This record gives sequence, structure tokens and C-alpha cells, in this order.
Amino acid sequence: MRLLVLGRGKTGSLVAELGRARNHEVQVVAARDNDRVKALEQKLRHADVVIDFTVPQAVIENIQACARAGKNMVVGTTGWYGQLEEVGRTVESSGIGFLYGANFSIGMNLMLEIARTGAAAPKYGYLAQIFERHHASKKDAPSGTALTLQGIVREVSQTEPEIISFREGEVVGMHELIFDSPNDTIYLCHDSKSRRGFAEGAVRGAEWLAGKTGFFDFRDIWREL
Repeated sequence: MRLLVLGRGKTGSLVAELGRARNHEVQVVAARDNDRVKALEQKLRHADVVIDFTVPQAVIENIQACARAGKNMVVGTTGWYGQLEEVGRTVESSGIGFLYGANFSIGMNLMLEIARTGAAAPKYGYLAQIFERHHASKKDAPSGTALTLQGIVREVSQTEPEIISFREGEVVGMHELIFDSPNDTIYLCHDSKSRRGFAEGAVRGAEWLAGKTGFFDFRDIWREL
């Protein structure tokens, strides 16, 4: 398969490395390339699936370019979910396949399922809080994963836990969901040791998406990989 990776940062570079290791042909366009959109449009002609790990400011323009070109797309960039409905309409009208996710780590998606069970805790007098830590160069705060955790608790218990974000050093990504009561405290934590889990999930997601059309959330399909 011919993969086009958008973003030459730490995760994007790892996606390209793993894509080649899985015998795919890989091209890369950096988020800060001069005439980035022009370079993207030229390389789209020779791509089967596009994988985006750029920055929130670039991702909508990238999605629109892929929709115009009729190219399926996997988006691991977060910070743009306020435009999710608009992107859904773009995907539907263009007839492409589109897979997005706040987190492509299998372990994190397992935690999200565990969190759904724990999210009933506020109904029994527990106070919920979310703490998330990422590297100092991460562009969005709170993280997409923290917002997903918050949404799960809100959906299950009709309460909105506070999110506390930290941006420090080279932290890959840590998310803690805490339920506290006068009697005890429940801790749920996922601590990423490297970006490899994100990158591998994105490449496997691209393989899954090949030949499909529609709008998909990684949370709903990861068990099929």
C-alpha cells in the first residue's frame, strides 16, 4: 500500500518507519514545508491512504485536500474536534474513508472501556477529576484523550470532571482518572512509555481503512485490527 504521512515530528517519523517495516511504500510531507498544501496535492496523486500527525492549525486544510482528491485518511492529530460535524459532512459528500482517534494506543482504548464502568462512581458520591501530562511542545490542552475521558464520565453520570493539564519535558503521555470519596479513592492511569503504540495503531488503522468509505472513530474499530 502507498502511504502518505503528514508530519515529520516524533510520532509522524515513527509512523513512516513502521509503515516501511510493514512493507508499505511511504512518502512524507512535513507540517512546516514551504508550499505545504501544494506539496500535499502533488503527492496525493500517488497515495492510497493518508496518515496525519501534524498540528491542529493544519489538519482541517489537510482533510479538505484529501476529500478533494478522493483519498482515504487517518487522523491522529487532535485539537480540531470542535469542527467534527463539519468534517463528517465533508467526508460524507466526498465519499472517502476517514478514521480519527484521540489516541491510537490499544492500551489506552482498553482504559477507555474500563473508564466507562468506573464512570458510574459519581452517582455514589465520588468526585471525579482528570489529570493529563504531555511533553512541553504539545500544541493542544486539554488533550483529546482527556476530553474523551471527560465525555465518558459526563455521558454515564451526568457530571463533568475537571481536567488539569501539565506540559513538561519529554513526557510522552499520561492520563489519570481519579474518583475520590471520604472513604476511598479509585485511580485509573495509563502511562505511555513511547510513541510506538500510537504509531503502530495508526498504521494498522490505515491498513484497515483501505478500500472502505465512511466516517469512523478508532474507539469503535480497534478490536478488528
